[in-house]
Amino acid sequence: MSPGRWRFLWCAAVAAFLLAGCRDSTAERQSLKLATTTSTQDSGLLDVLLSKFEQETGIAVKVIAVGSGQAIELGRRGDVDVLLTHAPAAEEEFVRDGFGERRIPVFHNDFLLVGPGEQQPDETMSLDAFLQRIVTEDLPFISRADDSGTHRKEQALWDAVSLTPAFSNYLRAGAGMAQTLRIANEKRALTLTDRATYLALAGELDLQILVEGDPRLINPYAVIVVNPAKHPHANAAAARQFAGFLTSETGRRIVAGFGKEQFGQPLFFPEPDGAKVEP
Repeated sequence: MSPGRWRFLWCAAVAAFLLAGCRDSTAERQSLKLATTTSTQDSGLLDVLLSKFEQETGIAVKVIAVGSGQAIELGRRGDVDVLLTHAPAAEEEFVRDGFGERRIPVFHNDFLLVGPGEQQPDETMSLDAFLQRIVTEDLPFISRADDSGTHRKEQALWDAVSLTPAFSNYLRAGAGMAQTLRIANEKRALTLTDRATYLALAGELDLQILVEGDPRLINPYAVIVVNPAKHPHANAAAARQFAGFLTSETGRRIVAGFGKEQFGQPLFFPEPDGAKVEP
């Protein structure tokens, strides 16, 4: 082979190597790691939001769906770039400790106490009175027991009425919301659930809404960009784009319409005063 031919092949190989490196670098810049809750995934909302976000930005999102406590811990370790969770006190602590840029409310729904129809309380029975009844009558109750936002809310409700859930029929699932609902259905037990996951699975469940509407059952979600000052490798630019998308008119419109056609009601409600985020 002539020297000229060798030089041509060598240059072509180097060019191909450099081009591949550029493609890899671009791919890395255009990816985002999101830690979120099982409820956003189980309800189906996340699929719709991410499809539109990826279409608009070209940023591929890798989702890690766990309980809010685990999601926040992933953020503390710098294993993800952005959080979408529903544990306000833990989120505020995360930001206070410098691990997140700021907590941005994006949407909300509410929690429900659900269970078999025969446990339906009297219409005048309050949430506190029903919790007392669960303990006094030792009614079967399935707790997520996974440090999720739902689990933390459940603990706060017991604490509010000075009750310790130590009765014999109190069972710990250590599972996500969908699986916990299925366990409650199988065991004819009560559980605390977010409305979105309950409605998404209602067709396969023989569980009724027993208690709803108490102001303490509001379930707020927030997005938090992992602070690059703590974790320089975090893709803060892409995370800010995601936060901006959730607070944009497009993102809020998707949230407001999600579930209406299938369930006759939205599963989530965008925050009307959510802060706009510039990428």
